[in-house]
Amino acid sequence: MTRLNLMLLAVLIACALGLVNSQHQARKLFTSLEEESERARQLEVEFGQLQLEQSTWAMHARIEKIAGQTLRMRAPDARRIQLVPAEGAQ
Repeated sequence: MTRLNLMLLAVLIACALGLVNSQHQARKLFTSLEEESERARQLEVEFGQLQLEQSTWAMHARIEKIAGQTLRMRAPDARRIQLVPAEGAQ
């Protein structure tokens, strides 16, 4: 009887240690998930800011201003513009 009790006690201790270990792993994974979720939120905010910045830099008026001032470019005279039809267009 004592031998059976010792064996059952050993099985019980092994199960308890397994349970503690699995709970610890679950908590670590949950913490990692929360950290990665926060990082994803930060990246979404940064992406939105970058899109806004890109649209600001690519504004037509800004590009025209830089082309005129910095590069000394100007629109050609309307008489010098020739329209070329696209290939395959009827």
